Amino acid sequence: QVQLVESGGGSVQAGGSLRLSCTASGYTSCMGWFRQAPGKEREGVATITRVGYITYEDSVKGRFTIFKDNAKNTLYLQMNSLKPEDTAMYYCAATREFFCRGGYSQSEYKYWGQGTQVTVSS
Repeated sequence: QVQLVESGGGSVQAGGSLRLSCTASGYTSCMGWFRQAPGKEREGVATITRVGYITYEDSVKGRFTIFKDNAKNTLYLQMNSLKPEDTAMYYCAATREFFCRGGYSQSEYKYWGQGTQVTVSS
């Protein structure tokens, strides 16, 4: 069993930045960030595989950066140039499967954090 603890959410004005962190209690292979806005389905934002292959959702490309510190078992999401449409609850997700694909199929991720709220005002 792996526990994921997120931090770093908050309220910022459009154009601002936030960095989300997700610390895992044990080994993980693929990890990712997902978000859910009010009234919408949860969607993938960015993922990273065990070997460092990264994917980004089109609307965040060039603004968000996902990276991982393996020594600290911590996943990060650096969010720059934030827009009001980025407002959502952000969730960290992880799996321990060796051959994970690292995409946006939520069923691939066995472990989920409790979520951290990001609010961007115009």
